[in-house]
Amino acid sequence: MYTPINQWAEDDRPREKFLLKGKASLSDSELLAILIGSGSRNESAVQLCQRILASAHNNLNQLSKLSVQQLTTFKGIGEAKAIAIVAALELGRRKRSEEAIDFDKITSSKSVFEIMQPIIGELPHEEFWVLYLNNSNKVLHKSQLSKGGITGTIVDSRIIFKKALECNATSLILTHNHPSGKLLASEADREVTRKLKLAGQQMDILVLDHVIITETGFYSFNDEGIF
Repeated sequence: MYTPINQWAEDDRPREKFLLKGKASLSDSELLAILIGSGSRNESAVQLCQRILASAHNNLNQLSKLSVQQLTTFKGIGEAKAIAIVAALELGRRKRSEEAIDFDKITSSKSVFEIMQPIIGELPHEEFWVLYLNNSNKVLHKSQLSKGGITGTIVDSRIIFKKALECNATSLILTHNHPSGKLLASEADREVTRKLKLAGQQMDILVLDHVIITETGFYSFNDEGIF
């Protein structure tokens, strides 16, 4: 039987629970309920959010992929509430991205993953990025080179190494994402890597690695001995 939130025990209401017990005490559905404020005539905000989360397998990463239009298919979620949910999840993604920026020294291929996963790991399309490093392997600059996939775009070595000279970079790392989740290097990936590594040798700028990023993992050319 549906009971409105305002009739719940005070310490079970999301806002009151937040104030009494702290943010960590709230479930994901309770935090979302605070965002949307109210449910529908037949279910509370918490119940509605539980249903939305269940549709995303109770996974916030999956939830973040839902569009405003998809969220508004749930009864009780209008455009304003859907935008609030999408905006909150985008803030979370940006927070992780900023945390990654602080982690700016490359010590392994995993370092590259931790820096780039929040930026490209969950995108529905491919993006090709370059990390420019100094002698201490600290990241001087991150630059998006192309969007839409290696096979569909021209990777221009002149642009890459022009930026390297502007940054006074001594080395660089290539990285792109695979939205499919497959951690395999295609022949196009290998050809681009060979081309850029050779160009770097001619300019005395080392191409240290090429790291393929997915939502949950990574593939390093250097780790696999391709370099």
